[in-house]
Amino acid sequence: MTSKRLLVSLALLLALPAAMAEPPTANGERLQVRWELQDGGKGGRLEVRNLDHHPLPAQGWALYFNCIECAVAGPLAGQLAIDALDGTLYRLRPQPGFRGLAPGQSLNAVYRAPSADAKAYRAPSGLYLVYEAAPDKAQAVADYRMLPLPRPDQLGTGQAVTAQDLYQRNAGTDVLPAGALPPVFPTPLHLQQGAGTLHLAAAPALVVADGLAPETALAASLLKQYWPAGAGAPSGATLRLSVGAVAGQSSPEAYTLAVTSDGIAITGNSAAGVAHGLQSLRDLLPLPGAGRQQAVELPLLAVTDAPRFGYRGLMLDVSRNFQPRQTVFRLLDLMARFKLNAFHFHLTDDEGWRLEIAGLPELTGIGAVRGHSAKPGVRLQPDYGSGPSASDPHGSGYYSRADYIEILRYAAARHIEVIPEIEMPGHARAAVKAMEARYRRMKAAGQAGAGKYLLNDLDDRSQYKSAQNFHDNVINPGLESSYAFIEHVVGQVAAMHREAGVPLRTLHVGGDELAAGAWEKSPASRSLMTRHKMQATADLWDYFYDRVDAIVRRQGVATAGWEELGTRKLIPNPHFAQRGFRLHVWNNVGAAADLGYRLANAGYDVILAPATRQYLDMSHNLNPDEPGVNWAAYIELDDVYNFIPLDKSLSDAGRQRIRGLEAALWTETIRDPALIDYLLVPRLLAMAERAWAADPAWATESDSARTSALHRAEWSRFVNALGQRVLPRLDLEPAPLGPVHYRIAPPGLSRDGGMVHANHALPGLALRYTSDGTEPHAASPLVAGPIADRGLIQVAAFDRNGRRGAVSRIDNP
Repeated sequence: MTSKRLLVSLALLLALPAAMAEPPTANGERLQVRWELQDGGKGGRLEVRNLDHHPLPAQGWALYFNCIECAVAGPLAGQLAIDALDGTLYRLRPQPGFRGLAPGQSLNAVYRAPSADAKAYRAPSGLYLVYEAAPDKAQAVADYRMLPLPRPDQLGTGQAVTAQDLYQRNAGTDVLPAGALPPVFPTPLHLQQGAGTLHLAAAPALVVADGLAPETALAASLLKQYWPAGAGAPSGATLRLSVGAVAGQSSPEAYTLAVTSDGIAITGNSAAGVAHGLQSLRDLLPLPGAGRQQAVELPLLAVTDAPRFGYRGLMLDVSRNFQPRQTVFRLLDLMARFKLNAFHFHLTDDEGWRLEIAGLPELTGIGAVRGHSAKPGVRLQPDYGSGPSASDPHGSGYYSRADYIEILRYAAARHIEVIPEIEMPGHARAAVKAMEARYRRMKAAGQAGAGKYLLNDLDDRSQYKSAQNFHDNVINPGLESSYAFIEHVVGQVAAMHREAGVPLRTLHVGGDELAAGAWEKSPASRSLMTRHKMQATADLWDYFYDRVDAIVRRQGVATAGWEELGTRKLIPNPHFAQRGFRLHVWNNVGAAADLGYRLANAGYDVILAPATRQYLDMSHNLNPDEPGVNWAAYIELDDVYNFIPLDKSLSDAGRQRIRGLEAALWTETIRDPALIDYLLVPRLLAMAERAWAADPAWATESDSARTSALHRAEWSRFVNALGQRVLPRLDLEPAPLGPVHYRIAPPGLSRDGGMVHANHALPGLALRYTSDGTEPHAASPLVAGPIADRGLIQVAAFDRNGRRGAVSRIDNP
């Protein structure tokens, strides 16, 4: 017994020094962190306060966070330093001389930014603490917030868009009576008004041709908003839906809509045309009541309509921040409402692979998961605020085969083509890391075929940095395993489309932003160059896409990609010009302003997706409180509306190769689904107008004075239609689409002779004001004319549900 006690005592004595060497330390979950913009966006300040009972030690810890180009790496005051890691990942760590942080104490890390920018996207997000002694254990900072950004009225001249600036901008719009508004949106090809109305005291009887089941359901759901089920017998009028030839129109989406004293008739060149006709009928109906039966008066008219472009698209990125399938369904409903017909689905990128591929579970088990790990090959790093947890719903997530098939069928029922995008050879880090983990796992287990789908040359010593700050995100063209991977993935995607009954017609194969320096020191790529007598690594590009195109075509599918696929240093590459490639051209910045038109003239089919006009993740303006990014431009509603797609530099053949327009929504900043509505609507509606309707009269007028008058008249009709009819309908739209929380812009304000005048970009929205120091609310007084109150006048616009937009302020002393 005595010897056993001696052994226990000895063990305790031996363990004592180790225990003494590791005193309790502060838990990251009990740190309080505040971020403040500094010096007008030229830097930031992180205040870290220790609310734990234990100290944050002098060494051995790092505070990780994500932000987009927010900090210059290097030493900071207070014996601290910031390191810029891959992607958007940074860390704050102590340097020698840092004394630690006792309970109750705080530190301030003041850093400089690489450029001045006062936008919220520069703020750190997804903060967590890691100790060197436990490198795999991440402690999320729960108590973190951004201190208020300066309001526009608190900033100096030229640093913000003020209420006075908005007033001047809005002054270019006339407020129109309801009777002057265009009845159908987007603007139809031809509309002939009749005399009189069709009175519908009850729902018209549906008379539908065979093969129009989705359109029958759409018509029934539309009528239900006015005449609920069981509300009584149908009226003597009919709503006839049929497929037949639309005179003079070859587009399969063309339709006619006739409202006569006998009823309503919609005929389409195809079922898609019938569906578009039903959306136009919706525009003619009054705003629906709250589930009550309504008598409806429809104007007698005849519409013949067809789209200008056969491709009218929206690109959604789900890699940077994942969006659940219900969000995708809702977006498809929104697209159908405004006659958009192409959904470009950006499924893969550096920060996430979002589609289940049979036979390659690592793509979703590793490539679809973000979170902290000290070990390579477990998951992707945190990015865009996803934080340390692998369960973050936007950092991690993917669509199962069943999910994707359901999305395909949902889109097809709305006559929307899904164009999946598999990024390559750059922007491929999620796939590269997943396949390397597969290789190492199988190699360690002694399994055959470990390298079958390997995407990176393990001996590659190339040095590069991608646009998103990665150095390991490129598929290697010198490996046969790269092509085996692509063939497998393309085959599986095509198989899912077949199972859905929606054949894959076009596959987007990326091609953008390959980093300079990639492949240059890869033995595999160098060997390929020697065998094929290539002169430069640029020749590998043509070889790679020759192989990829052949893989895609074997599935009976057409190849699409970003414009870099068909260019070399912003010059059209003749190598692919006659292949039928379709290029989505985003770069219209600087020397690339006319790139889309040069590519069309060179023989490429082109989809115009100009970053300065149709990248709807761009912020509306430079005000700090406006969400979104700004690397390409600030994009207001009129910037989208004023884009005229066809340039004078186009040849006759080049004009024919401009196949359509596409808006893009990249999701680096979108972790709140409500932000999707805010950034898209109403700007997406301006793109829908441009893609569907012919050029407005002002775009073809040569007389400048006449151009200005025509522009004012047509712009006024457009925004009055949005404010008085289109957006209020989205306010009252039932789930799952509605209500749509579109952006309600701040009003414009001007002071003149002791009175405050207010206006708005979208006439029809209610303006309310206060002068007592409180912010306007849904019961505040309506602005019915000039405001005579004194003091700080605060004005905001409200939708039909009482939802408020941003507040504008002006002093009226």
